[in-house]
Amino acid sequence: MNISYVLKRAGKMDYKAMYKTARMLTKKSGKNRFWLMADMAVCAVKYNAGYVDYKIAEMYRLTDAQRKTQITRGISNSIVARMNDKKFWHFFDNKDEFNQLFSKHIHRDWISLKKADEAQFAEFLKGRGEIICKPLDGSSGQGIIKCTPADYQNPGALFERLKAQNIGIVEDCVVQHDDIAALCPTSVNTIRVATLLGDKQEGIVYAYIRIGNGKVMDNVDCGGMAAPIDLETGIISGVGANKAGETYEIHPMTGKRIPGTQIPYWTAVKQMCLESMRVVPQVRFVAWDVAITKDGPIFIEGNSFPSHAIPQFAAHFPDGIGILPRFEAFIDL
Repeated sequence: MNISYVLKRAGKMDYKAMYKTARMLTKKSGKNRFWLMADMAVCAVKYNAGYVDYKIAEMYRLTDAQRKTQITRGISNSIVARMNDKKFWHFFDNKDEFNQLFSKHIHRDWISLKKADEAQFAEFLKGRGEIICKPLDGSSGQGIIKCTPADYQNPGALFERLKAQNIGIVEDCVVQHDDIAALCPTSVNTIRVATLLGDKQEGIVYAYIRIGNGKVMDNVDCGGMAAPIDLETGIISGVGANKAGETYEIHPMTGKRIPGTQIPYWTAVKQMCLESMRVVPQVRFVAWDVAITKDGPIFIEGNSFPSHAIPQFAAHFPDGIGILPRFEAFIDL
């Protein structure tokens, strides 16, 4: 092993966060916190795994062979760097550009605050219901604001407030399919579909549904959960799991059973993503966020730097074999 690489990795480790994680995992695993700290350091060097990877994938319970199958932060970053030309990320990172490029699959009204003036914004609001206000380049649901008609009685004041909060795009709220709303009605529960234009094959690598747990956002960084979807049938094939390691067969808010739920319009979901993955061929690995409405699937956004947290949850890989072999079917790692 390259000594300079080991020293470089050691210098970049967040030891305070590692210690905090080890202390938390001691209660869960029964292992000594200093052993956990040392094991985290080993995983950082051998598998390019951060402390969050270690926690979410429960790497402390895995063998070396199992650990090699995990898509850690470092491996995920290297896939993105190799497959996605950064000069073309803007088509996905800038939400107004994304909506324009993929307008065929947006199916909702929207306005760019980057381009509109106050009068145009006021005109857009006329007769409108609830709206979602998003930063142009935000991620993980950060900075998103939901407004009702009561919030825009004074369009000028709202315009200035949104501009001050770095809001770049305002859209109609998506009304999701009743079967998906039944899981959790407080959020639009989106489907994360990852496509890959690989050297060996092209297609869908994985799909998960993200389900809220009381907040407006379904994102796992905002307290939501994720559950895997069978690519052939579109049926949710596992429990809901969150970043804290909690698992749910039954949703705690709605009492709805998560595994076994059929995703409506599943064939159309796959067709939409497979068709769209060729629109910007310089970005070969994309995670699409899809909402299901009563009329079919629509895009919420596309991600040129997909989070690797969702396909890491240990609850979805009870045999300890992670998702990396699926990627190896598409590309050499």
